[in-house]
Order: sequence, then C-alpha cells, then structure tokens
Amino acid sequence: MKEVVLEILKNKALEVGVVSWFAAQFLKIVIAFIMTRKVDLKWFISSGGMPSSHSAFASGLSTAVGLIDGFSSTNFAISLTFTLIVMYDAAGVRREAGKQAQTLNEIIEMYFSPHYKPQYKLKELIGHKPTEVFAGAVVGILIATIMI
Repeated sequence: MKEVVLEILKNKALEVGVVSWFAAQFLKIVIAFIMTRKVDLKWFISSGGMPSSHSAFASGLSTAVGLIDGFSSTNFAISLTFTLIVMYDAAGVRREAGKQAQTLNEIIEMYFSPHYKPQYKLKELIGHKPTEVFAGAVVGILIATIMI
C-alpha cells in the first residue's frame, strides 16, 4: 500500500493538475482582493469564481499527459475527454444549478419573509461563466507547459 501511495505521489501529470488547481484557487483570492480590497481566504476552498479551478486541474492534467505520452496517445484522448466534460459541466450544468438556487432564494425571500427565515440560503455560486472556464484552462495549460 505504501508503495502505491509513493507511486501516485511521483506522478508528474497528477502533480501538474494539483499545482494548477492550487494556482487557480490562489488567483481567486488575488482577484477578489483587487475587486474588494479585502483578503478573503474562503475563496481558496470555494467553488465558482474566476478562474475555474476545475478547468485548471483538468486542462493541466490533459496537457501534461499530452506532453508526457504524446498528443496522439490513448491516455491523452481519455484525459481530454474528461477535461471537456468537466469544462462543459462547469459552464453549463453547474452554472444553471446556481441560477436555480438564486431564483429559489429570491422566491423564499419575496413570499415567505419576514415570517419564515430559512436556516441557510442555497449556494448560488457553484458554476462558472464561459470566460472563467476559459481562464482556468489557460492556467492549467501554462502550468503544465512550465512544469513538464
């Protein structure tokens, strides 16, 4: 078991994905600071926002796999397919779920306040705008190009 864990930790493509995710999450803090002039560390663990860390991770992984195994390899094809699904989901399905949460929160506020106070509001920022997904992909590609 220990050997398997050590082998996983030595995986360069996985390392690129993790560093890409980390960089994107850190950039969210920087961008939020520029916009608000406040340091908000919750961005480091939150979903949504600029850039997409999911897209950064997946595109970094795919780029690394392409650089290591070749862009005509089966491994790259599998990785690219995974990346495209993640990016589509971030900008499509998850973004729409966030819009639905926002609408439900507004309905509860309009029709049930002040008599009913929900314990919590539905999380609204769970998806990404296409520009956030694209920016995350660029982060991942750049990180992979630098690290490999």
